[in-house]
Amino acid sequence: MAGTDNGVDVKGEAHDDITITGDDKVGARKDAGKNGAEDLAGLEAGLDALDSVQVRRTSLRETLTRKVLPPVTAVALVLVVWQLLVWAEVVPAYKLPSPSEVWGEVREAWLQGTLLDYIWTSVSRGLLGFLLALAIGTPLGLLVARVKFVRAAIGPILSGLQSLPSVAWVPPAVLWLGLNNSMMYAVILLGAVPSIANGLVAGIDQIPPLFLRAGRTLGATGLREARHVVMPAALPGYLAGLKQGWAFSWRSLMAAEIIASSPDLGVGLGQLLENGRNNSSMSQVFLAIFLILLVGIAIDLLIFSPLERRVLRSRGLLVTR
Repeated sequence: MAGTDNGVDVKGEAHDDITITGDDKVGARKDAGKNGAEDLAGLEAGLDALDSVQVRRTSLRETLTRKVLPPVTAVALVLVVWQLLVWAEVVPAYKLPSPSEVWGEVREAWLQGTLLDYIWTSVSRGLLGFLLALAIGTPLGLLVARVKFVRAAIGPILSGLQSLPSVAWVPPAVLWLGLNNSMMYAVILLGAVPSIANGLVAGIDQIPPLFLRAGRTLGATGLREARHVVMPAALPGYLAGLKQGWAFSWRSLMAAEIIASSPDLGVGLGQLLENGRNNSSMSQVFLAIFLILLVGIAIDLLIFSPLERRVLRSRGLLVTR
């Protein structure tokens, strides 16, 4: 009996230890609810922090360190290696001019007042041709992307034209149009329009179907759908097509200027390159190459890079830049 009493006492004591009153249950529920609310608030704050874009103005020192110093260092390294190759006489001097000789060509063209003329002749043609290609390639890309019959008919042709070297269009353009600016613009259009159209088609193909269904539900059909739904949603791919279209425009123009020469056309960068070859002047050839490269870099930095940053920032994809 004593053992039984002890057992009962033990059970009773254990029962007393785990007994929870009604007030304790209410308090536990309040604590659990409070903790759950705090966890939910923390989760929402974390999601808001992920969704928010941290945009801050970069300091001048940071800009110089991150964006100016690397390319300047790369250019300086190229010049040093170039000068070392000249000193080592790896190739004859008439094949590899020194940086000072090329700089002398730059200085001479500047003093003669022809340097800016070379650049402007080619840049004005390239930009105007690119704008014409943009006006043609954009509606063509929309048509190919949205109309199945048109896509099946000319979609493969656009892809084939994009892979065709632009220099192949110069001889027929000269025979069709003669040695004039119309020939230059025709070569630019044939080189750039397929790239712009295919870039827009690729951007439209990547639009989630939900966006299109939501737009139709809200009444966006036809041209309104193209303006308010399709084009904004396809903007990243379209912008990539524009960059490639400009590259093709510039390359097509240089090919046309190198092959087709006439006093009526003036002297652009491509013609300057060809004149250097005819004169056996490697310093002039290098000058033309550097100017062509410089214009391409400048257009990208001044036009396409700001547009790309703006698009990425508007979509929350650019944290700090």
